[in-house]
Amino acid sequence: MFGLFGKNKPVKIRSRNENKKYGVAAKDVKELLKKGCKLLQLPSSGAHVCLYSDGTTVTEEFFQTLPDHTELVLLCRDQTWSGVVCDIGQLLKTDRYADGLIEAAKGLLFDEKSPQRRKILTDLLLNLEDRSELESREEHEEWFKGVDARFKTKSAYMKFNCEGRIRGYMKEVHGATKTIQKAKVREEFLKTSKSLSEMLKTAKNNSCYFDRTEKERLCTREGWFTCQGSYEQKVCQSLHSINPYGSRESRIVFSTWNLDHRIEKKRTIIPALLEALQNHKSSDINLNYFYGLLFTRENLKLVHIVCHKKGAHNLLCDAKKIFRKATDTNKAKQNVKEKKRRLV
Repeated sequence: MFGLFGKNKPVKIRSRNENKKYGVAAKDVKELLKKGCKLLQLPSSGAHVCLYSDGTTVTEEFFQTLPDHTELVLLCRDQTWSGVVCDIGQLLKTDRYADGLIEAAKGLLFDEKSPQRRKILTDLLLNLEDRSELESREEHEEWFKGVDARFKTKSAYMKFNCEGRIRGYMKEVHGATKTIQKAKVREEFLKTSKSLSEMLKTAKNNSCYFDRTEKERLCTREGWFTCQGSYEQKVCQSLHSINPYGSRESRIVFSTWNLDHRIEKKRTIIPALLEALQNHKSSDINLNYFYGLLFTRENLKLVHIVCHKKGAHNLLCDAKKIFRKATDTNKAKQNVKEKKRRLV
């Protein structure tokens, strides 16, 4: 092997912060560092070389085993390189190469035959062509294709989208009335349903969850939503995320994401409410508890369609919270009496 040390080996070298590569021929690492530092205008003290592909340090002995034209990275003292992922990290930190990257990805996609690589390139393009910074219909007409003309901004439409979902839950509560046989129970359920509806109306149907301009939003200020994981998980193991404000396609795909009830609406919450009213009045029900379970983040999780488990969740309502406390009930009765007294 020592006979090989006199032969020049051609390699490609670059610095950590630049993508441009240079061809250099050297017989050993010492010569490579000398030529490389001069070419890239880097300080020679503490300089070292590693493989571009995975960051492996290149020693004198390892250098002799490398194939010709191997891609290397010349690093200064204290600099590190963990491989190709570093380049991806650099791209994520800047828009500097965005336009060129978009064109390159489109070119690769046109000729690519592998379904897997086509999917990767398609997802990359979808995120690179993100126009989430635009808000109005005038600025981003493409985003509003298929959206009713009354919506002039993305946030207004997203607010409406969320409101529609939440109001749908209220309709399901109203719909349960049809299943009640006893007239007295039906009457109490209607009172409860009306109260819940008024509470929801006061909260503007919690439409703020999808509106990036609101404080109680489920997304970042830019409009990025992150999957919160299936009902039994604290976080999404797949790290699903989406920005429906970015493009028309993302807006449409976001419609497949779900606001999932951890304690299930149809299987558990509504039946528990019906059961509670069999022998109690609506005034005995802890409306705040049921409101929270049905319509708020207390029990709702935003999940990617893959993380939406449709099987039974096997979670129950808290029996201690279904009914109002005695003190609250007495106060309510006193308020009713006071109102009647004033009317007289």
